[in-house]
Amino acid sequence: MSELWVERHRPRTVGDIKGQRAVVERLKAYAEKRTFPHLLFAGPPGTGKTTAAIALARDVFGEEYRTNMLEMNASDERKLESIRTKVKSFARTAPVPGTNFKVIFLDEADALTPDAQGALRRIMEQYAETCRFILSCNYSSKIIEPIQSRCAVFRFRPLAEDQVRDMIVNVAKEEKIQLHSDAADAIVHVSLGDLRKAITSLQVASSLDSNVTRELIYETTATAPPEELHGFFLACQQDGFQPARRRLRELLDKFGLAGTDLVNQLHRELGNVTFFDESQKLKVTEIMAETDFRMVEGGGESLQLDAMTASICSKINQEQ
Repeated sequence: MSELWVERHRPRTVGDIKGQRAVVERLKAYAEKRTFPHLLFAGPPGTGKTTAAIALARDVFGEEYRTNMLEMNASDERKLESIRTKVKSFARTAPVPGTNFKVIFLDEADALTPDAQGALRRIMEQYAETCRFILSCNYSSKIIEPIQSRCAVFRFRPLAEDQVRDMIVNVAKEEKIQLHSDAADAIVHVSLGDLRKAITSLQVASSLDSNVTRELIYETTATAPPEELHGFFLACQQDGFQPARRRLRELLDKFGLAGTDLVNQLHRELGNVTFFDESQKLKVTEIMAETDFRMVEGGGESLQLDAMTASICSKINQEQ
């Protein structure tokens, strides 16, 4: 994989961005006017926040936009000193001739410490005439209110399944990859609206075989297919603890899953299980939440998963 497909197929202008229709329309207006206020992009990973920031800068400044833009990952440089030195030094210098302002893009800004955010707020005030900030974050609630009030806030949402599928099919066509229809559906299933994860999943699978199948997608993404997860729940209901425990071990070994990953995948599929009623699903959800918490806190994975399986078998059989 000499080049990441995520970068190769990244939209170059705001108008090329797929999905996020409301966001794109507002950013297009900024691009046409060639100016914009401070911006805050909030939303889950892989929904286009970084792409939107870079595309907007390119639309405003042209292909040489990087000479007028500072990109920083705030999770790497999250402390007060980074804001006072690197950010302030760039903000106080004059924009490139022919432009009215420069841009500072802070990715993962919700990782900044409170002190660093306080310093950033002051810099945003001091240099507002000659410098614009674009902040991206997963959780806008972690950004202090004085910064949020100085920004136009854009909410990015997970992409719709049809949008992810169309993009994956187009990428496969451009990369001359044979993508089976059910493999495309599998990529949509595992990506959860994260286009970056979807494209990366396709590239990883295609590096092993240019004929990308459903089985290959689940194998390379360490994800159990829905029917395998349903089989575990069915074993809990019909076969009892020992058969269900064996199914659990098979899932862990076959797909290389960590315990917390398996619990999260089971939780996601629980809503699609038709042979549990609502009361049973509520009890199973509580059991899985307790198991996940115990493993995160350091509980032994094998023992906790066995306890989860035993509890599900017990609760389900009590309901019948």
